[in-house]
Amino acid sequence: MSTQTLSGKVALIQGGSRGIGAAIVKRLAAEGAAVAFTYVSSAAKSEELQNSIIAAGGKALAIKADSADAEAIRNAVNATVETFGRLDILVNNAGVLAMAPLDEFKLEDFDQTLAINVRSVFIATQAAARHMGEGGRIINIGSTNADRMPFTGGAAYAMSKSALVGLTKGLARDLGPRGITVNNVQPGPVDTDMNPADGDFAASLMALMAVGRYGTVEEIASFVAYLAGPQAAYITGASLTIDGGFGA
Repeated sequence: MSTQTLSGKVALIQGGSRGIGAAIVKRLAAEGAAVAFTYVSSAAKSEELQNSIIAAGGKALAIKADSADAEAIRNAVNATVETFGRLDILVNNAGVLAMAPLDEFKLEDFDQTLAINVRSVFIATQAAARHMGEGGRIINIGSTNADRMPFTGGAAYAMSKSALVGLTKGLARDLGPRGITVNNVQPGPVDTDMNPADGDFAASLMALMAVGRYGTVEEIASFVAYLAGPQAAYITGASLTIDGGFGA
């Protein structure tokens, strides 16, 4: 009997080539899911990740798709279904972080923040839900900054992640009658190349955290894997914080 909780399932991860996204791809594959994931520019890393999963006996598909492009998102959903025959799990992980003082913040950066951090989640969910049945899982990757923004320059980012809280609740109502859950994972500071644990912000951020350290991408991925699995069937519409006490 297989101990893999996602055996026979198919997952699509928006933004899966590096950092938290790549860790989610690896974890869902380790749990038995066939995994498709999108990338924009990290072609070599994406091919390496895809091939490593296949070499280990899993199923994987790297798809080049810009999350700011609605048609590219829909095509990624269709490619996943065409390749693996179904779609059970969608993880909306693609995101951008633009920071600047209010009087210097560019409108194009504001628009891109909304397009990738919020609009792409709606588009991907709308497209993916057409292929999902009972037991479907949609998991958005938000941020603890939805609840706490303790430094200047992050207003647009915090706004975009707060928007996911409401979007998650509404989508949970829309899809609950079909047996599809929708949840929002809100990580705190996590050690990635975008925000390394030895980076410029690290000391100030760790001073705000109860556990005094950054999280790991594997810790976030394990939380996502739980929400994607059968034991989380009664959790929906929730924004679940995993932040080492950053918001405590």
